[in-house]
Formats: sequence, structure tokens, C-alpha cells
Amino acid sequence: MSVILYARVSTTDQTIEHQETQARRAGFEIDGVVSDHGTSGLSTKLAERSEGKRLYDMLRKGDTLVVRWVDRLGRNYQDVCDVIREFMRKGITIRTVINNMTFDGATTDPIQQAVRDALIAFMAATAQAQAEATKEAQKAGIAHAKTKTVKYRGRKPTYDRDQFQLVRDMLTNGAGASAIAKASKLTRQTVLRIKSEPGQAEAALLAWGL
Repeated sequence: MSVILYARVSTTDQTIEHQETQARRAGFEIDGVVSDHGTSGLSTKLAERSEGKRLYDMLRKGDTLVVRWVDRLGRNYQDVCDVIREFMRKGITIRTVINNMTFDGATTDPIQQAVRDALIAFMAATAQAQAEATKEAQKAGIAHAKTKTVKYRGRKPTYDRDQFQLVRDMLTNGAGASAIAKASKLTRQTVLRIKSEPGQAEAALLAWGL
């Protein structure tokens, strides 16, 4: 039985290495990493991605698939639900690094199945909502950045693109500022600033080419 980490990055500012490091720090013993670069989870299904196809071929009954969060599998509600349920039917366990969630097909109790399926649906819906919110924040950030010249781009952000995305992910999942600060290695004040002004936080990254 193998433990496979699937990592996906949609921009050059994100890194596969960060997702792997985060998983190992959370206590996951990873046997292999499958990754897709420059791929949008909102417009491209997992089965249509080059390495996503390989993931379907290599995973077997009893294996565990690890992802940072369900949004790595997709950003579309129906796609995420379908992917998780298909893997469960094949006897594959899905685990998330953020929130340490586990999804498998082990239970036969209808009530437990209903609770599990409702949670999957909720997380899938959250993934799509987050993707749409991120697009709006990026638009706001670009618009804000265009109003500034390089001369007045302000102080360099104390966070990078990966930390910014982690903060956004954990905020979407309802995590508190203190927990996010610990996970992202940022100050609580920085987390709260990103939470209150995501557009400006995005603009600061863009202004500095981050």
C-alpha cells in the first residue's frame, strides 16, 4: 500500500516543493509525488491533466492519496465530488493536509455515509467558492496595482505567494488567525491584514513581482 501526494500549482509563483514539505511536516510519510504544473483546477478536470491521468493509473485499492486540500483535485463543485467518490469506490483513501480530513469507503452505515457525503459536498462547494473569490481578489489586486507607479509600490510584503495562498485556504476553511499564523509562519497581524484586505494584499505581491 502506497501513500501518494498529489500536488498541483497553477502559477509559477507556487511550488510543488512547498506542498510536499507541508505534508511531511504534518506527519505524512510520502512514498511518491505526482504533480501538475501550470494547470487550472477550475477549468481542467483531474482526469484531463497530464499527471492526473497517471494518478488514476497508478493508485490501487488500499493506497492513500494525500492532497494539501480538496482544491488540489479541482475547483469545480461537481468535479471534486466525482473525483473523491470515484477514488473511494476503488478502495482508495483520500487525506488532506489542511484540517487532516480522511475520506474512505470503509463505512457501510447509511447515516455515517450521509454525513461523509455531506461533508464532501460542503468542501467541494467551498473549493469552488474560494476559487471564484481568489479570481475576484486578483482582479482587485491588479486594478489596485495599476493605480500605483513602481516608485510608490510601498514596502515589500512580509509574505510570499505560497504563504498568501495558505492563509486564504485556511481562512476559507474557518481556521483562526493564531492557527494560521503558526502554520504559515507569519505574524497574527499579517494574517488579519490579509483577511481584511485580500485585494490590497494581492496588489502588494503583484507590485513586487511576487
